[in-house]
Amino acid sequence: MQYLEEPGATDSPLPDARGLRGRSAAHVAERIRDRILSGELPPGERLSERSLTEGLGVTRTPLREAFKILETEGLLHIVPNRGAQVIQLSAADVDMAMELLAGLESVAAELACGRGTAAQFAEVAALHARMVACQREGDLVGYFRINQQIHQLIVDCAHNPALSRVYRAESARVRLYRFAGNRVSERWSRAVMEHEQILLALQQRQGPLLRELLRAHHLNGWRVTRKVLDNEVQPDL
Repeated sequence: MQYLEEPGATDSPLPDARGLRGRSAAHVAERIRDRILSGELPPGERLSERSLTEGLGVTRTPLREAFKILETEGLLHIVPNRGAQVIQLSAADVDMAMELLAGLESVAAELACGRGTAAQFAEVAALHARMVACQREGDLVGYFRINQQIHQLIVDCAHNPALSRVYRAESARVRLYRFAGNRVSERWSRAVMEHEQILLALQQRQGPLLRELLRAHHLNGWRVTRKVLDNEVQPDL
């Protein structure tokens, strides 16, 4: 992968750089991920290597490794000789992706109730408790990250590798857009209540109920998110 060299960018950190110097690419990716999800780096934004190396106090090597991590998550698109850009999808793209995700979770629901293990259900419950704590503390990014882990784990409980793989890839592609709905406080509180019902249905292995709860949860969340996106100034939405 080739990158566009920026004037002044070097492999040596600035003498006064602080923060993430010496840390792994995963830590750099986490900082950039938070900026993308918060909207600080909006869809379509081209990322400046020079600005990020100076701002994060890192060299180009871990930064570029972080770009690769975020590309696999569907948050960045790396263009040869042009660098990295925050992914930008049309409203129609996201609509279709959400239809697919809702369908995949519907398929996974009954399978998860039949095949999921007690250990997996306990892990979902532990993640739920952490997610509630994030909501109570106002940690929106942390809440969203755990929320996505819960949905993926429920799908993984179906023990169907193909289903898990497709769900993970498509979920990553629209992660940035799904996050927008969580900025509405009313939806945030309602989503936690819906997750409590989802957890209970999973623990009781009520497949048909879990399927309907997950579908309603998706539709409710996307309805709010779509309104947020429509009201924001984004050229392709």
